[in-house]
Amino acid sequence: MTTTTDERALAELQREHGPALLHFLLGLTFGDRQRAEDLLQETLVRAWQHPEAFDSPYESMRPWLFTVARRLAIDARRSRQARPTEVSDLVLESAPNREDTTEATVAALDVREAVRTLSPEHRAVLVQIYFRGLSVGETAQVLGIPAGTVKSRSYYALRLLSRNLPGYSSRSSSLSRPSSDTVSATST
Repeated sequence: MTTTTDERALAELQREHGPALLHFLLGLTFGDRQRAEDLLQETLVRAWQHPEAFDSPYESMRPWLFTVARRLAIDARRSRQARPTEVSDLVLESAPNREDTTEATVAALDVREAVRTLSPEHRAVLVQIYFRGLSVGETAQVLGIPAGTVKSRSYYALRLLSRNLPGYSSRSSSLSRPSSDTVSATST
């Protein structure tokens, strides 16, 4: 049969040493009151489980309590560091899976299909600028057209793409959209 500390002695211990012990634990937990209170409670449970500590030759139980509390704080800290950080389900659901290329593949197919809807002139400008990485001047030389025409065609081609790719561009809804007659009349 196990013996435990008398409840009255434990209550007296808590009244006499509890505030100082809590203050000590707040320092060890960097001000985390909840952790400090949990450690204080665990320290008092240890005092309850070990009545022989009350029979020590010392005048006060304070050194024993502070030693137990400090060791519990160290153990708790080591335990938290050994365990990986817990992540909520919301973070896991929104985190992209680096191995899953489905979304990128679908987006690439959507862009490829939308580019096919462009006129050959618009498509040629976008291919040179965005897929081959040429500058406006280099694109003008390759296609044999003025730089201003390259700029105009790329502008209108991108506007047409933003219409054909709803949901891909946050800017597409904020752009003022000219009618299709304006686009075809002004693009050269």
